[in-house]
Amino acid sequence: MIGHHRSDRGQAFPIYIVMVAGLLFLVFAFFAVGKASALRNGSQGAADSAALAAAQAARADFETGFMASLPEKMLDTFLAAPFVVPCGAAQSFASDNDADVVKCGPPEIVPRFDRITVEVEGRKAVDSSVIPGTKRTFAKAEATAVIEFRCDWQSFDFNDDGSQDLYVFSCGKAGVVKIEPFGVNAPWSEISKVLFDVRLVDK
Repeated sequence: MIGHHRSDRGQAFPIYIVMVAGLLFLVFAFFAVGKASALRNGSQGAADSAALAAAQAARADFETGFMASLPEKMLDTFLAAPFVVPCGAAQSFASDNDADVVKCGPPEIVPRFDRITVEVEGRKAVDSSVIPGTKRTFAKAEATAVIEFRCDWQSFDFNDDGSQDLYVFSCGKAGVVKIEPFGVNAPWSEISKVLFDVRLVDK
């Protein structure tokens, strides 16, 4: 009886080793999945902040074109024109979130002047010892921000010579904006935030 008991225990030991190895594999696999999910969330945050930063920088550069469009009543043309996407601002914010910009510009499927799409890649690899190929697997994410003109013409004032010297825009809850093309206005950084809304959107 004693010899039989020792034999059973000897046979059970390899099974125990296999079970422990299997459990360890599952633990490391779940850890890898959790790490990949965390890296993906971090990359999405980097993409969101990068897209918003690029859109805000573009909005800040609209002053010259916007002001030039007013005297000639070419505002609609200006709003429909393409602009240079400030991808440097996107990269700066991506770097702050431990990621790098791999694409930056208008959406590829339906290009629109008022949208900026940024794709980023995280700098940290998943690097799981139990999942092959993860040492060079990096989380990627994409975000699109829109620059939206949210105001309407309200009125114009004219000089004695017939030229317009004051443009008044109604911007809903943001209030009323008065712009003098040849006069002194509030800083463009303040005006642009009222005239243009910047927000994240689905592509």
